[in-house]
Amino acid sequence: MYRDNTCGALRAVDINNDVLLSGWVHKLRDKGFVVWVDLRDRYGITQLVFDEERTSSDLLEKARTLGRETVVQVKGKVIERASKNLNIPTGAVEVLVTELTILNESLLPPFTIEDETDGGEDIRMKYRYLDIRRNPVKNNLVFRHKVSMEVRKYLSDQGFIDVETPYLIKSTPEGARDFLVPSRMNAGQFYALPQSPQTFKQLLMVGGLDKYFQIVKCFRDEDLRADRQPEFTQIDCEMAFVEQEDILQTFEGLTKHLLKEIKGVEVDSFPRITFDDAMKRYGNDKPDIRFGMEFGELNQVAQHKDFNVFNSAELVVGIAVPDGAAYTRKEIDALVDWVKRPQIGAKGMVYVKCNEDGSFKSSVDKFYDQTDLAAWAKTTGAKAGDLICVLSGETNKTRAQLSALRMELAERLGLRKADEFAPLWVVDFPLLELDEETGNYHAMHHPFTSPKPGQLELLDTDPGAVKANAYDLVLNGNEIGGGSIRIHDKETQAIMFKHLGFTPEEAKAQFGFLMDAFQYGAPPHGGIAFGLDRLVSILGGQETIRDFIAFPKNNSGRDVMIDAPATIDNEQLQELHLKLDL
Repeated sequence: MYRDNTCGALRAVDINNDVLLSGWVHKLRDKGFVVWVDLRDRYGITQLVFDEERTSSDLLEKARTLGRETVVQVKGKVIERASKNLNIPTGAVEVLVTELTILNESLLPPFTIEDETDGGEDIRMKYRYLDIRRNPVKNNLVFRHKVSMEVRKYLSDQGFIDVETPYLIKSTPEGARDFLVPSRMNAGQFYALPQSPQTFKQLLMVGGLDKYFQIVKCFRDEDLRADRQPEFTQIDCEMAFVEQEDILQTFEGLTKHLLKEIKGVEVDSFPRITFDDAMKRYGNDKPDIRFGMEFGELNQVAQHKDFNVFNSAELVVGIAVPDGAAYTRKEIDALVDWVKRPQIGAKGMVYVKCNEDGSFKSSVDKFYDQTDLAAWAKTTGAKAGDLICVLSGETNKTRAQLSALRMELAERLGLRKADEFAPLWVVDFPLLELDEETGNYHAMHHPFTSPKPGQLELLDTDPGAVKANAYDLVLNGNEIGGGSIRIHDKETQAIMFKHLGFTPEEAKAQFGFLMDAFQYGAPPHGGIAFGLDRLVSILGGQETIRDFIAFPKNNSGRDVMIDAPATIDNEQLQELHLKLDL
C-alpha cells in the first residue's frame, strides 16, 4: 500500500495518528535546522516537516535532496501545525516524517506547477501531462466529469438508453470534410470518422429504441480556432414518437438540472425566438440576452436626407450603448477603428451622443437635425447618457458587424457575467441556404431535417422560404445544442435529396441504407445534440474549451505533445495500398 490517506484529507481530528502518504514534491523550504516539504496529490497539499530535534540526520539530509515534482512516499505522525495556514483545508496540521522513500525522481519541470504558472500555452501543451497537475486544469477536468455524470443521471432517469455507435463508417456529405481512414483489407476503399452519429441514431429509432443518448466523440476536418477542435464530444440524443415541443421540454429539463446541480442556479424562463427575429434584433442566431443593446433598424428615419452613405445602404441599424455618451472622442475613434478591422469589415461608424440635457451630438450633424436624432434614439431605445452606434450596408454583413460590436461592447462594459445564465430557444430556421457562388441550395442543418408541417410544397416554388422543424438551444451567446424533427419516410427524404442536388443514383449510393430502413416502419422521431466541451466551459465560467479537454490540439490541428499527425513508413503505405503524391 502506497498511502492510507490523501494529501487533502488530514485535519485536526487526525492529530497523533500515524499516516502513510504519497505524492509529488510541490515545494521545499530549508531553514537549516528544519526542512518543510509541501506534498501534493490530486486532492490537495499536506505539509511535511523534518527537524534536527526529532528527525535523524540521515533523514534530514535526504529530505534536502528532494527536487520539485519528485514522487515520494512518507510515513509519519500527524501533529499540530505551529503556524497554521487557513488558506488550505489541511493547514491546521503537518506530518512529522519518520520514513521517506523516493519512488521516482523528476527532472526540473519546464514551467512551474502552480495555479499561476510561468509557462506559455505552447510549452504547456507540449508537456500537457505536467499542466494537468496544475489546479486550474485538474479542476476543469474534474468539473467536466461532474457535468457528464449529471447528464447521464438525468437522461437515464428519463428512460434514455446509452447506445454506442460505430467510429468507422461511410463518408457522407454532411457539411464539413470527413477524416478518412484507409482500409487495408479493402484496397482503395476508405472508412470515415463520424461527424456525428446522425444516421445511426435514426436507425436506432427504426429499431424501436425510442430514447437514445450517447456521450460520443465526433470528428470534422475543418479550419480550427480556440473554441473548435478536430475531435469534440457531443451529448447525442434521439427520441421517437415526439413532436418539437416534446424535445424542447425534455432538454429544458436537462439544462435546468445541470444549472441547479452544478451551479446552484434556478432558471425557469426559456424564451423562444424565431431565427428571423434573432437576426433582426441581435444580428446572429445565438444571441446573448443577459444584456440589452437590441438592434434598432433606422432606414425609415435615416434615409430621407442627403447622406448618401445611408441612402444607398440596404440596411441602416444601430444600438444604444448604456452610459456611452461619456466616451471621449479618442474612445469613439477607437471603436470606429475596431469595426473597420478586416475581421469585422465595416467601412465606418456613425455615432450619436445622447446628452443628459436631452440634446444630441452626432458625427453627422451636418445632415441630421435634433428631431431626426431624437427619432434614432426612440428607435434604438437610447436614453439620456447613452451612445448610439450606427452601421450601414448590405443587410446580412451589416447585422454581423453590429453583432460583433455589440458583443465587444458588452465585454468591455462587464455585461457578460460568468455567473449569470440566460438560456433561450431559437426556432424556425430556414430549411435551406443558398450558396451565392454556385447558386445551389444546401441544408442549413443536415439533409434529414424535416420542413415545418405544411411547407413541403414550397420546395418547388420558393425553396428559400421553407422553414425547418429545427431548434437551437443557446446559453449566454453560445449555441450549446441543436437538433430537429427528422424526415421519417422515404418519399419526403427523396424530395429533400432532389432539392439538394442529389440524383436518385447518388442518393441511393450515399444513403440507401437509411432510405431502405424507412420502408420498414420508421416512427416519427427527432433529437438534439449538445456540444459537451462548450457546455462545460460555459458552466465553468470560461469561453475557451481547450482547458476542459485533457489532451487538446492546437489551431493547426496538431497534438504537439505526441507530435501528431505524423508520417508513416513505406511499408505501412504499401499495406494500405496508398502512394503519396505531394
